Amino acid sequence: MVITDTHTHLYSEAFDEDRAQIIQSAMNLGVERFFIPAIDSTYTQSMLDLESDFPNNVFLMMGLHPTHVKENFREELQHVEEMLAKRKFYAVGEIGIDLYWDKSFLKQQQEAFVYQIRLAKKYQLPIVIHSRESFDEIFEVLEQEKSEDLYGIFHCFTGTLEQAHRAISFNMKLGIGGVATFKNGKIDQFLHEVDLEHIVLETDSPYLAPVPFRGKRNESSYIIKVLEKLSEIYGMSQEEIASITTENSKQVFGI
Repeated sequence: MVITDTHTHLYSEAFDEDRAQIIQSAMNLGVERFFIPAIDSTYTQSMLDLESDFPNNVFLMMGLHPTHVKENFREELQHVEEMLAKRKFYAVGEIGIDLYWDKSFLKQQQEAFVYQIRLAKKYQLPIVIHSRESFDEIFEVLEQEKSEDLYGIFHCFTGTLEQAHRAISFNMKLGIGGVATFKNGKIDQFLHEVDLEHIVLETDSPYLAPVPFRGKRNESSYIIKVLEKLSEIYGMSQEEIASITTENSKQVFGI
């Protein structure tokens, strides 16, 4: 059984004391593929070091996270573009709009989002979208930029069934993680109405740990709890869920 964690910040400082053990624990459970989203230029070297340590299992993205879109965002976007021109990445992400933490940079977030979508098209890469409290704003940009060569993942999908269908209409998969196990997460109530071909698994570790680890540091090995929940929701074996969602991730990332 090969499991794919399509979104994990394994370079995070939260793993500085036991990173190798955390990754090995996940691999022992069948998690063989780890896709690593970017945040900003200050983390680039840590991401490259992580890839160097686990070259057969770690696959990097490049992008500017919306919560890190600040006064210097154009310099950060230049870094993203320089890195994409320099070497292979598997997606442009995570990118998007976040209106939970700070609304004061909304215009800059929108500009950065559009710019990075166009970079993804230029380099024929998928995008990985961060959409916290910003579905309407995200959909507005996607409507403007939609095309056959725009595709990717709505990371940490927490919307409604209607928003799920709309996201899928833009050639996006839904990244499902720990929220599916939360009592108030709500997506578990309608996920069975979304065909599994549109789903990929993720942890977003060290954030959003699934039940029974909620509130603690998340780890890639905890993706098993997400797998168990989807097995229950879809009435399929964990092996089938792992196989289909890993295949879906291959369609997105090309490997």
